[in-house]
Amino acid sequence: MKKTVHAAIFDPAELARLRGRVGRLLLALQEASEMVAGEAGAAWLPAVDLCETDACVTVSVELPGVRPEHVEVALTNEELRVRGRKRKGAPRGVTSHLCSERSFGRFARNIQLRWPIRKDRATAELKDGVLTVRLPKVKDRRGVEHRIEVTGDE
Repeated sequence: MKKTVHAAIFDPAELARLRGRVGRLLLALQEASEMVAGEAGAAWLPAVDLCETDACVTVSVELPGVRPEHVEVALTNEELRVRGRKRKGAPRGVTSHLCSERSFGRFARNIQLRWPIRKDRATAELKDGVLTVRLPKVKDRRGVEHRIEVTGDE
């Protein structure tokens, strides 16, 4: 005999938390599979912070040693793509490394967006090894009352 569990017995807040956790898990799995598959020849994945305010989404990407001309930032309705290349700069006369822990080569990060963004106002700045992309949100107009003038035959 099978026992059926109905969604009605779960607290709506708990379902929302679970939905968020599953979404984060799926995003982590996607990023991990991209790293293993080497999407776009990526050799490493830079660390990313994603922050939200009422007016803006801010994405910070750690890119130490990367020059602005070696970074490409693209925005679609669904995602922000940050790609580029970090060149290896060994000091002159060095023939072998005793220790090399820094990452070099191509990198790529795709950040899924779940907010409507004003693409024409998006900005990107690379300063002190951190790329900061600011994505202004489209103001949510749902629930805002709009009056419609009523005319009659005269």
